[in-house]
Order: sequence, then structure tokens, then C-alpha cells
Amino acid sequence: MTRQPKTSFLSTPLDCDLAIVGGGIVGATLAMALKNSGLKILMIEAQPLEKAASRERSYALSLLSGRIFDSLGVWSEILPQIAQFSHIRLSDADYPGVVKFQTEDLGTDYLGYVGEHGVILNTLQKAIADCSNIEWLCPAQVVNVTYEDTEAIITLEKDGITQQLRTKLVIGADGPRSPIRTLAGIKTQGWKYWQSCVTFTIKHTAPRNDVAFERFWYTGPMGILPLPGNRCQIVWTAPHAQAKEIQELNKADFIAKLQERSQGSLGEIELDSDRYLFPVQLMQSQRYTQSRLALVGDAAHCCHPVGGQGLNLGIRDAAALAQVLQAAHEKGEDIGDLQVLKRYENWRRWENWLILGFTDFLDRFFSNNWWPVMVVRRLGLRLMAWLPPLKKLALQLMTGLLGKHPQLAKN
Repeated sequence: MTRQPKTSFLSTPLDCDLAIVGGGIVGATLAMALKNSGLKILMIEAQPLEKAASRERSYALSLLSGRIFDSLGVWSEILPQIAQFSHIRLSDADYPGVVKFQTEDLGTDYLGYVGEHGVILNTLQKAIADCSNIEWLCPAQVVNVTYEDTEAIITLEKDGITQQLRTKLVIGADGPRSPIRTLAGIKTQGWKYWQSCVTFTIKHTAPRNDVAFERFWYTGPMGILPLPGNRCQIVWTAPHAQAKEIQELNKADFIAKLQERSQGSLGEIELDSDRYLFPVQLMQSQRYTQSRLALVGDAAHCCHPVGGQGLNLGIRDAAALAQVLQAAHEKGEDIGDLQVLKRYENWRRWENWLILGFTDFLDRFFSNNWWPVMVVRRLGLRLMAWLPPLKKLALQLMTGLLGKHPQLAKN
């Protein structure tokens, strides 16, 4: 029988070493990464756990993310339920040239994975249920946080009852509109794009299902990611008005337009989900930390979905922060001290800027039909196809293998 995650809500103050606000994949990854740290961890989630895991979305998972999950002991359960891809195809609008990546270019078994939200989060939730140092508090809402010299005081509300929690450190893992970030007065930098994404799942009859496609177009890229059962998750980017029109097309016209854009590479297509629409933004918090507070995942940064980097950055944040906190705790340092937390910020903030800048460049460079740019980028694609070192460098960036690796990814 599967153990249910432990939940708490006591009538006396709740004290812990670490309070993670946000029980999504990134927050749960951080908790699991600290399962053997000796720290008492409380996870605060605004939704019931079942609802938090019911989100209809799929993610590209990098090779590095797979290694982190493997080190956490959850990969053996996740991997059989998700898709693996061994090939990546990059193409530019109606240009006939295609850059083909394969496992031989990197010397790995796969080039990446695609997993559904529920599969990943349910597995993490079940694993957390077996960790004696981690408890859930949900559904519960954070009303306020007061930061003091030696502790942070979180005011919570659950079922109309207000209570306070004292903790050494607060983690904001509560998404791009992070209330924790807002309450701390941390500002953000960035911009909203002129584009929105239509995301959905299809069934198809293509003879193989181990290829990930990134097809650039003048109006925005389209990512096609394989899922188990001859299905694909598609993220179709277009200017706001056009994206809205795509979402609202009747099914027959929508399938016809999708066949045209994908050039028939998926065989016969059947829509397998609703079509969801969301605007695209680039965001970077001006800082990831302050005394008694650290931000991870979408609470700290957001990038364009081209290349499927978003969740992977958050998973890497969680592994890096866990490494910093565990090392500090073992040395007897205060895990909420700003000098400790700056080690995490100095590590991750600039690496995240690199990926944010890379995805922004890709979108702007390919989402136009100005002929001088078209000539340059198509020459770049040809060079990438011809030069193995350049191809390998691009693959290392896409798979998360470029940059400083958290210790969890090395085990």
C-alpha cells in the first residue's frame, strides 16, 4: 500500500529548519535533495496534493535532470512512464536543410526525455512520504512573512484558522507570480513577448516516436516532443492574436493547419487534449536571495519555451541550493545567513542568465523573415550540421551538460 504524504496543522507554533512554499516539481525536488540532510523541512502548498499533481502539461527533461532524479532515487519509477528521444531535428521555416542530432554526437543513450506533470510530481510526492524529516502543510495559504535576524515568521491560513510558523529559511518555489517574492519586495527584470503559446497533445501514426522536433517559423517556433503511446506534446508559438485564432479553430481546420506546419511528418493526427493558451515572458529576479530567503525555479526566473529549458533550470536550482545548504549545515553554519545563500545565487543566477539569453536570441533570430538574418541563420544551421564540435557544443547546452554540475548529477 502506498504511503500518503504526511500533513500537519497543529494548534501550537510549527517550527522547522526549512519552509518550502510551493509543492510543485521544483519544490518537491529540493525537499527530496535534502532528505538525508538532518534538516526538518515543511512543505507549504496552496492546493490539495491531488490537484497539484493533476495539471495537464508535459515537460522536456534534460539529461542532467534525469541524472539528478536518479541520484534522488525516483528515476527508476519515472523513466518507464515517460518518453525518451534519441534524435533531435532542427529546421527553419521552408528552408529544406535540417540539422540532425543523434546520440552518437554526444555519446549518450538518449538526448532527452519528455514526462507528464502528474507522473513526475506523483512520484516525488510518494517518495517524500517515506522521508521522516519532511512534512506537508496543505492546502494552506501564506498570508505574510516577517524576516528577522535569526528566523523568519510565516503567517499561515488554513480552513479559516491563522497560525504562525518559525523557520530558519524560507524557500520561494511558488511560481512566476510568486507571492513570496512579492512579499519580500524583490523586483524582477525582463519583458513580455509579442507571442503566446498554444500547447496540446496529439496522437499520431508516424512509424517512430523517438524524435524531438524544433521547427522555427517566421511567427515563432513549434516544439514537438514525443510522449508514450505514439503521442506528442506540441508547443506552438505565434503572435498573440494568431495564437488565439489557432486555439479557437474548429478541429478539422486545426488539424489541417497542424499538418501543413509539421509537413506531414507525424502521419495521421488526432487531437488528444484541449488546447491551452499562455503568454510568453522572460523574467529574472533582481536577486535570488536575501537574509532568510531563497527563490528557486519560476519564482526566480522564466524563459521562452523554445528549447524546453524552463523546468530543467528549476530542477538544477533545487539541486544546487540543496548542495549549498547541506554543506553549510554540516559545517555548523546558519543556513539562513545571507553569506551562505549568496553561494547559491552566485552559482545559479549567471548560469540562468546564459540560458535566458540563449532562448531569447533563438526566438528573435528565427522569428522574422528579414532576408539578411535569414541568410545568416541558415548559414549557421549548415555550419552546425557540418562541424561536429559546434554540434556537440549545442547539444551540451540543450541537454544541461554545459556548466557547473550539482553534486547530485555526478553520483
